[in-house]
Amino acid sequence: MRRRSYQRVRGFTLVEVMVGVLVIGVGLLGVAKVQALALSSTGTARMRSMVAFAASSLAATMSADRDYWAALGADPAVSIDLTSTTVTASDPDLKRAPSGGCTAVSPCTARGQLAAQDLHDWATSLQTLLPANTSPTATVTCQIPAGNPVTCAIHIVWTENLVTTAYSSNTASTAQQNLQAAQKVEQTSYTLYVEP
Repeated sequence: MRRRSYQRVRGFTLVEVMVGVLVIGVGLLGVAKVQALALSSTGTARMRSMVAFAASSLAATMSADRDYWAALGADPAVSIDLTSTTVTASDPDLKRAPSGGCTAVSPCTARGQLAAQDLHDWATSLQTLLPANTSPTATVTCQIPAGNPVTCAIHIVWTENLVTTAYSSNTASTAQQNLQAAQKVEQTSYTLYVEP
């Protein structure tokens, strides 16, 4: 009689342990998913802060090239395709950097040469920051109000991947829906205003 009741208790304890292991396993899967989302968010935040630093760098360069940027008579309408580092502008001085670059031996003397050199150098450094598959572009547009200082807007646009949980938490979703959720992209932009 004692032996049978002992075996029943022992079997019941094993079922409790199995249920506990199952609950812990589900909890660990949830923790792994939260960690993946946190890592993705960290990567997105890192990219956005690097873009903000890059825009601040160009703003500082524009302030250093004050002879060109603060004396604008019209908006140069600068557009930069960062995939190929192509600079287009309504001002022909900004389209091409000096062939030898601005150096101590051959300094830039013509109006806009130093600004063009700095703009092309900045575009090259930003190209290494933003991957080509994100279709990055940058624009610099300036307003020249009468009697007020020139105000320019540095606008950087790129595409970033988003991690969503909409499909992955739905057990009825297909593998294709889960793939689409993981590959969802969003156009992201950053704008900085500067008075050179």
